[in-house]
Amino acid sequence: MKKIVLAIAAVTAVAAFAPEASALPVFARQTGMACSACHFQHFPLLNGFGRAFKSAGFTMMGAQGKIEGEHLDIPNVLNLGVFTTVAYQTQSSSAGQANAAPKWLVPSTGGEFSIFVGGRISEFAGFLAELGMGGGGPNAVTGTAAAPGGALAPATGYTTPGGGVASSAKLAMLFPVGDARVGMVAYSDVGQGAAYSYEILNTGAVGTHKMMGNTGPSNQHVNAAYAAQYLGTKGDASGVSFVANNTMGFVNIGRYESAGNNMVGGANSLPLTYARAAATFDLAGFDSAVGIQSFSGSSMVTGSNTKATIIDGQMQGEIAGFATGIYVGYGRAPAAVAVNAAGANILSFNQSANGIATTTLNVAAEMALIPHGTVQLAFRTATRDANDAVTAASLVQAGVVAGNSAKDNAVLVGATYELAQNMGLSLHYTTQSGSYWTNQVNPLGKTATTLLLETAF
Repeated sequence: MKKIVLAIAAVTAVAAFAPEASALPVFARQTGMACSACHFQHFPLLNGFGRAFKSAGFTMMGAQGKIEGEHLDIPNVLNLGVFTTVAYQTQSSSAGQANAAPKWLVPSTGGEFSIFVGGRISEFAGFLAELGMGGGGPNAVTGTAAAPGGALAPATGYTTPGGGVASSAKLAMLFPVGDARVGMVAYSDVGQGAAYSYEILNTGAVGTHKMMGNTGPSNQHVNAAYAAQYLGTKGDASGVSFVANNTMGFVNIGRYESAGNNMVGGANSLPLTYARAAATFDLAGFDSAVGIQSFSGSSMVTGSNTKATIIDGQMQGEIAGFATGIYVGYGRAPAAVAVNAAGANILSFNQSANGIATTTLNVAAEMALIPHGTVQLAFRTATRDANDAVTAASLVQAGVVAGNSAKDNAVLVGATYELAQNMGLSLHYTTQSGSYWTNQVNPLGKTATTLLLETAF
């Protein structure tokens, strides 16, 4: 642990001498503003202006020219952007375990290489699409699904490709009604869940708004920081949401299916329900918010019931002159009832076969102690089934009783530095503890470290 802390300090110290610069990705080109206009501390966390831009359906214009005519009002160029990552990551393991070796992740091979296109369609409509190129990520396999803790559980009936194009896209039609925006968002995504439809908080309710760019070799980093991420609500989703928002908060209620464009079968119906409400307000000078998420329904694609509730909140402001963000989430997922003929419990937010609910409390904080650099700390205290489908094969036989609950705790430390407004360097270390881990003979991924470079242009 001491070595990791010293390594983070070294990265921060070296980065302090890096040059300051700025660049303009997709929406920065449309608005004519620097990336920092919309982001708090660093990409992709949103500040108040960034929330307002998203709440208007990506329609705000700035210096960019427009083509106008009767019922026509669009940018005079199509806005494109590229996002890439390079990373080196490791996780603890025993000899001979799969996924145990340290890995280099480069653009389109383990690392991300995505093309973004989006912007204003009219004064009330906007669009955003992401085309993820290549593959080789941790879940680029057939017939498996990410479970809490980043492990894998049995699944059937769909395929997640390890190559080619996996895309996410949304069409937002949000009409001005007084000082509010009201309308619908139609969307499909890979690995972001129903919250991808519309979300403006940085509490991990959707995976695109988080403190770290890389989730960890087995999702250890995001699972330590955010309740929704730990419960695994970020599976593939396609659906339609009704959205209403103003400066006091928003409501997002929609129907969806656990299917993206990379799933066999697609979304022939929308049997699942997603409900989200959040209030935004000022609290003692902090830009604050409190919200709740609810997931329910039975998927026709995965053959599983889904149910989870998450309560979250955030505060963004300054402490002793340093920009600080604090993010809290509490989540609960009862044991889901399998509904497919094989009896598999898949993509259900809770892999317990013994009726034990998964609960988690996550607290994360980030402070900008130097210009363009931050330090991060997060912890999780969670309870889950001690003998679920994920760990059954690697449990110590003595003292582990089917149906008992286990503690699954985690601590994350990290640091980030902006080499430029569109280039970020980060280092994260997560360690997990509790009876869920000590009862396993050969636990894989109990600790994880990631060094990451992100670039957007």
